[in-house]
Amino acid sequence: MYNKTPPNDAESRDAARVAPRPQTLAATGLPAAFLGDLIEKHLFEGGVLSMRELVSRTALSGRLLEELIGFLRQEGRIEIRAQHGDNQGLGYALTERGRGSAMASLMASGYVGPTPVPLDYYNQVVLTQSVRGRSVTRERMFAAFDDTVLDPALLDRLGPALNSGKAIFVYGAPGTGKTYITQRLARLFEDTCLIPHAVAIGDTVIRVFDPSVHRQAQDNSPVVMLTRGHDPRYVLCQRPLVITGGELTADMLEVQFDPATRQYRAPLQVKANGGMLILDDLGRQRIPPTTVLNRWILPMEEGVDYLSMNTGQHFRTPFDVILVFSTNLQPHELVDDAFLRRIGYKIGFHALNPQQYHLIWQRACEARSVPYDAAICQFMIDTLYAPSGTPLLPCHPRDLIGMALDRSLYLEDRIDLSTQALQWAWDNYFVTTPGSTGDAGAELRRSQ
Repeated sequence: MYNKTPPNDAESRDAARVAPRPQTLAATGLPAAFLGDLIEKHLFEGGVLSMRELVSRTALSGRLLEELIGFLRQEGRIEIRAQHGDNQGLGYALTERGRGSAMASLMASGYVGPTPVPLDYYNQVVLTQSVRGRSVTRERMFAAFDDTVLDPALLDRLGPALNSGKAIFVYGAPGTGKTYITQRLARLFEDTCLIPHAVAIGDTVIRVFDPSVHRQAQDNSPVVMLTRGHDPRYVLCQRPLVITGGELTADMLEVQFDPATRQYRAPLQVKANGGMLILDDLGRQRIPPTTVLNRWILPMEEGVDYLSMNTGQHFRTPFDVILVFSTNLQPHELVDDAFLRRIGYKIGFHALNPQQYHLIWQRACEARSVPYDAAICQFMIDTLYAPSGTPLLPCHPRDLIGMALDRSLYLEDRIDLSTQALQWAWDNYFVTTPGSTGDAGAELRRSQ
């Protein structure tokens, strides 16, 4: 779960402009019957609820709820009840007829949450706040990575790639920093966007907002400022960063239906709309990489994703993401040239040079509160790396220093680095082949 960060006034005003609060039932874009069914489901789940509680649950204003409740009372589906305990005052509850109607609604759709937004409303909001309308300058790029040891030429390739709006394919050996760097690219998109709690396609509701993915930018309480601010059916969030790796399955790229709860959940790319979607460790999934890549050929080219539900109903949404593929394998081992041509940028991550390795070693020492000794770092390069032909990778200093300090703690030695401790760490860090004598010449690098 992420910490909430407050939006600035300009972002709040922009959100209200993009998705203003509905002042009438017609402005919600949803039929009154649909809204009435949703209120009934909330009362079925919550029992006797006050107007304030209904506002919080449904993300509708009190004025709109009063109109809907009046309609439901006329039909004999809702009655007024006196509340007890902490909630003194009047509340609303279902009548016997209302309970039957609510149960029928729940059988049709198990969704009970904030009022959804219609699909066409959602599509318009996504396009209005498109991530592809944001540009990255060289100054911002270098500022975002000023605490990271990177080849400037690599940043000068990633920056234009982000501005292109096209998919990015990053590749390189394990440990070259692909995952770390690509995840940090999201910090270049510092503004906010609106994520709906749910989207309605006809009578079907699909959950979109996911607290494990979306970083909320404010307390999105619909009780406050009932006539001002953005439509509380949306949550004002930092631009999404969705990461998936070896756990990815084909169904995660489609609308998912849970028959037990009778609820739909949005696929990963819809949750990522307005932000970045990173497919990490491509080629290690339980499905062939061609299946994943072919699934996104049309969305990448057209900027539109075509989805369907288990009922067979089809619909489309914007495909508004910065899509990043990351792999430890050679690109030609995964896909053919025809597909690679469809991806705008192919960016290789490579080993460090000695100067960069020294800088990372120094920062790793500072992080573990041990003195940095350039001679010891050079010993690693000259005595261990060079003879074995092992590349200088950015993950090594942190790991080797950590293992050397683990040994010092075990031996109750002074917490310090020594060539002996680092040699021991080296011998335990790499997997040796049968018959090797311990140097890294015939070693296989540890899988990472």
